[in-house]
Amino acid sequence: MARPGSGLNGLGYPPQNLARVVVWEWLNEHGRWRPYSAAVCHHIENVLKGDARGSVVLGQVDGQLSPYIIDLQSMNQFRQDTGTMRPVQRNFYEPSSAPGKGVVWEWENENGSWTPYDMEICVTIQNAYEKQHPWLDLTSLGFCYLIDFNSMAQTNRQSQRKRRLRRRMDLAYPLIMGSIPKSQSWPVGASSGQPCSCQQCILVNSTRAASNAILASQRRKLHGQAGNGATGTLTTVRQSNTFTGTSLWSPASTPSGTNDNNIRAGGGQAKAEQVQVPLSKANFPCSPVRPSISAHGHHTLTINGQNNLNRPGTQRISMGTARGSIPPGVPALPVKNLTGSGPVHPALAGMTGILMCAAGLPVCLTRAPKPILHPPPINKSDLKPVPGINGMRRKTKKKHLRRGKNPEDVVKRYTDKIKVAPDEDCTICMERLSMASGYEGVLQHRGIKPELVGKLGKCGHMYHLLCLVAMYNNGNKDGSLQCPTCKTIYGEKTGTQPPGKMEYHVIPHCLPGYPDSKTIRIVYDIPAGIQTNEHPSPGKKFSARGFPRHCYLPDNEKGRKVLKLLTMAWDRRLIFTIGTSSTTGETDTVVWNEIHHKTEFGSNLTGHGYPDPNYLDNVLTELAAQGVGEDNLKD
Repeated sequence: MARPGSGLNGLGYPPQNLARVVVWEWLNEHGRWRPYSAAVCHHIENVLKGDARGSVVLGQVDGQLSPYIIDLQSMNQFRQDTGTMRPVQRNFYEPSSAPGKGVVWEWENENGSWTPYDMEICVTIQNAYEKQHPWLDLTSLGFCYLIDFNSMAQTNRQSQRKRRLRRRMDLAYPLIMGSIPKSQSWPVGASSGQPCSCQQCILVNSTRAASNAILASQRRKLHGQAGNGATGTLTTVRQSNTFTGTSLWSPASTPSGTNDNNIRAGGGQAKAEQVQVPLSKANFPCSPVRPSISAHGHHTLTINGQNNLNRPGTQRISMGTARGSIPPGVPALPVKNLTGSGPVHPALAGMTGILMCAAGLPVCLTRAPKPILHPPPINKSDLKPVPGINGMRRKTKKKHLRRGKNPEDVVKRYTDKIKVAPDEDCTICMERLSMASGYEGVLQHRGIKPELVGKLGKCGHMYHLLCLVAMYNNGNKDGSLQCPTCKTIYGEKTGTQPPGKMEYHVIPHCLPGYPDSKTIRIVYDIPAGIQTNEHPSPGKKFSARGFPRHCYLPDNEKGRKVLKLLTMAWDRRLIFTIGTSSTTGETDTVVWNEIHHKTEFGSNLTGHGYPDPNYLDNVLTELAAQGVGEDNLKD
């Protein structure tokens, strides 16, 4: 069987003149690596050849992936509309395996669509299929499924449930020949040999001469100590080489028969397990460096950049567990991640790091932690109803789709006629109230003359009645009015949210900042569909990206109050609308409608999580602005 990464050497590179198929994969919420399609992988490889530290816009090759971007430097997939980040990896397979031949194995899910297997499983199934095995047991891969090639069915060995499976031909995954080029620790052009022009590299490059002089001085001191009979492992200092990717600190090999992990630098001595390699990101500003300890006690440097792209999954895992801990007293500078969190800009951090290391001072630059978007796995039996709220699900009902009465009746219902109009402007048409409406001749309604002026009952603002009719006709026509000056709502405001369902329940986990409360989880699910007359493009399809969307509230008195109002806003179709995404620019898609939700469960790195002591009060204010206030709650 063609295992991922088989035939690779210890660094994850294929030997010379050995072909390998490249498959890019992303990590889902269940910890499974899911493959991108062959077309997407070809696109990623093409971008990688041109800029090994750039970004890949997946929507350029697959419209369904338009919200997603892959950052090749951090090896993360970033969803622009929700801020979700997921790790990605680059795996290798034999050219004769399923991805090399363009063979895709899929199983049929509940709604009748087909889902591809994980690539490792796909390779295993294809291998058994080619050997004409009648069946295949997936237990060895961690799945209690039995594949029957005669009936082309997958059977769950526990529940005995059967699903159809199929084998189809698709585009073959990209093929690479020879050794995979190692990434430059200092980013360079694809073929020009020139340094990259990012702000951080320019800043660090300006310190090269000064740092080399200091390092040369340190090297002379170290060689002087070595000549005085120092034994054990000798750490030598090499000159900074901006364009060839060499590290500033490079331990020499230990003499045969010894395993002395002591490092001598400037007369100081410490055990290797306690020493932080001085440059963790300073000399590699675009590719962080991670220290690790080999099995023989030697120190090695691991460059987390494109080098890490080329490692099989098992090697990447072992590398992660081998990281050295930051010793006490070494300053740790959290650097900005993709979402912009963190107090130190990468350029400033790189500049500071190289100067401190050149002066012999220890420093460790760390990446900001990744957001925790979902709680740990939860059994269905642990999902409980929210106290004080009936049911656990709501659907858009037909009564919510009804439109209001004719515009004249709605306007007259909420206004009082003014006999003598004041000498001020109508803020809708910008004509004087003492004159006729600017909509005269453009809009005509029986019973409403252009010169009639009305005053709204609650706020007292005055407008031409014909202007209010025009404003109503341009809105949702739901029987409600909203004052254009102060936003006071008259009647029950409803939105244009497409049909879907809303579920809510209590899960046995706590949100950051609410250690004494469980968590209310809200799940919104809206399918794609066709726009109606109330939407921007009637008759045109609309997309629904990122559903189901999970949101979180603390299970306390105020959190339950917010949930009640959110269910009311859902019934009035105010949570979502169809429009243009402000993050991806995609048109005709389902977007949030000015009521903010917390979609990050265990952190607040994206600004959409906890702790946030002001969130509940803020969302109550946003709901009230939509006409869903606490006065709507029934005792």
